[in-house]
Amino acid sequence: MSERRIATRQKSFLRGRIYFNNRRSAVDCLIRDISDTGARLIFSSTIAIPDVADLYIPQKEQTLPVHVQWRHGDEVGVAFSETGRAPEPSAPDESGDLGERVQKLEAEIAALRRIVRRLQSAMPPGDVDVA
Repeated sequence: MSERRIATRQKSFLRGRIYFNNRRSAVDCLIRDISDTGARLIFSSTIAIPDVADLYIPQKEQTLPVHVQWRHGDEVGVAFSETGRAPEPSAPDESGDLGERVQKLEAEIAALRRIVRRLQSAMPPGDVDVA
């Protein structure tokens, strides 16, 4: 299989943390391969992270904006943003179709509900945390 990456990745064993949702959510990861243009991240379990996030590398005291290139089980391949910051979602223009935006949001909500149902079915019966 031929290499499709622009830069060769170096093996690594760095800790990392993915921040998303305006830095209100964070997930720890292990950076197994890294290059100037991207990295392969491994999570402790299969997790749904958004396509755009920030990767913090404590050993380098560095935060890099990333966007997901591929996902496979508990592994995610990310590319570093060339602009130095994560791509912002495009602002709706004045002539934007509200119906189309609503339809996209409803699809996202349905996908999130499927994830919640899958996670709930994976929990053993009676395993409920009461706060």
